[in-house]
Amino acid sequence: MLNFFNKRIFILSIFPFILGGITFLGFRPFNLFFINALSLSLLFYLIFYVKKKTQSSYRKKPFLKNLFFLGSSYGFGFFLFGIYWISYSLTFDDTFKFLIPFALILIPLFLSLFFSLPLVIIGNFINAEISSIILISLIFTLSDFIRSFIFTGFPWNLWAYSFSWSQESLQILSYIGIFSFNLIAITFFFLPAVVFFKKKTKYLFIGFFIILVFSNYFYGSYKINSKEIDTNLDKLNFKIVTAGIDLSEFKNQKLVLSKLILMSEPNKDQKTIFVWPEGVILDENFKNKKELKKMIKDNFSEKHLIILGANTKKKENINTDYFNSFIIIDKDFNIISQYNKQKLVPFGEFLPFEKIIKKIGLKKITSGYNSFSKGKDDTIISLKFDEQIINILPLICYEIIFPHLLENKKKYFNFIINISEDAWFGDSIGPQQHFAKAIFRSIETGSFTVRSANKGISAFISPEGKILKTLKSNEFGNIEMNLPISKSKNANVNKYLIFTLLLIIYVITFMILKKLKL
Repeated sequence: MLNFFNKRIFILSIFPFILGGITFLGFRPFNLFFINALSLSLLFYLIFYVKKKTQSSYRKKPFLKNLFFLGSSYGFGFFLFGIYWISYSLTFDDTFKFLIPFALILIPLFLSLFFSLPLVIIGNFINAEISSIILISLIFTLSDFIRSFIFTGFPWNLWAYSFSWSQESLQILSYIGIFSFNLIAITFFFLPAVVFFKKKTKYLFIGFFIILVFSNYFYGSYKINSKEIDTNLDKLNFKIVTAGIDLSEFKNQKLVLSKLILMSEPNKDQKTIFVWPEGVILDENFKNKKELKKMIKDNFSEKHLIILGANTKKKENINTDYFNSFIIIDKDFNIISQYNKQKLVPFGEFLPFEKIIKKIGLKKITSGYNSFSKGKDDTIISLKFDEQIINILPLICYEIIFPHLLENKKKYFNFIINISEDAWFGDSIGPQQHFAKAIFRSIETGSFTVRSANKGISAFISPEGKILKTLKSNEFGNIEMNLPISKSKNANVNKYLIFTLLLIIYVITFMILKKLKL
């Protein structure tokens, strides 16, 4: 048995796959963040172990090749168990079922490159030294950063999201942003690896980082508890509505609207903005549907506005563009404002290399044959309601995972409103992980988030990341709150500049420690 655990296939494939696989327990809904510390610290030991073994039993195989296999195995486990739920979306249409192995195997295998390539790059510099902890934390952070932008970007399950359960730990996000916090989180998770080091200076490093972590926690606690509520701010009444609609029911638009109206419980005398989920109306010609208009007009008043998701189209000359849109309508079904989704889901909302892929009979997963077009509008919606001018940052579903959509806005906003359709992922951990991102966006911007998700988690989230009211994935109905109309405080802070400065500090620290052989 012991011989098996020492074999190359176990060290380079099976064990790192297990280490990568268990990391899903470190994120929502489990929140066992210490699992990630165990996983990354043992991964570091494996790198060092393989380096030594390369000089003996693995000598016939180049060290960097071994590292590539190790990193690929770890990354494959990380993404296979972390995003397995994407395959659920392929079960609703027989056309796509043959793609399930692609979703389960090829996507995690491709994403594993974000682990294997960094290890190959720094492999020769890894030793049982503190400088190596700094270096590997730096390269993993840069890998996550690149993953967040390349090929439309996929910043899912950054290591920082392991702390979505700790409101106190996250308050620093408002100043440094998700990527800087991710760097610190990765360093924290690699920290236990120093137990394998012989030099006593490791205790200074441990002590310094523990002080840093606890200082951040106490700062966050102080910030939350010392916050004063401004009673002079005007308030706006929001009502989040979900109806637990099955995907098959969306073909019947009358049924969908009937359910949402019933769950809205509109009071015609109460000034209210209703927030419905993404994709409520799939028919791009809904403006001409008299029956739908009548349903809205009969149940809502001039004191109401409704935010919802709809498929829309825009015809220019001979071309017609289709959009996944965030629209605001009044009681007469007039579109007051519209935002078209900018971050589209590959294969879900658009087909890469569409002309080629259509020839083999594929279409996008969401309704309709044509790919959605990318929105180009200003992401801030200015709206007059109840004699108040409010600015809304609209984010449709998938867009909530992209922190850079919050950065450097031309004007402030009062609320983030996130509408989503999470029914695609069934009763999996996907909707839970999705919701965690909304908590981070609230803290980063210092603004309230209003989130309506069909068969996902709907909630009011405070600027400090506190979940004020919520409807869980298996619940339906409405939740209502009067929210103060406050300005986003931190959306215009240049967090990428801070991230760059922190990277420079890490590089300088690495060079100094390397010079001192620490």
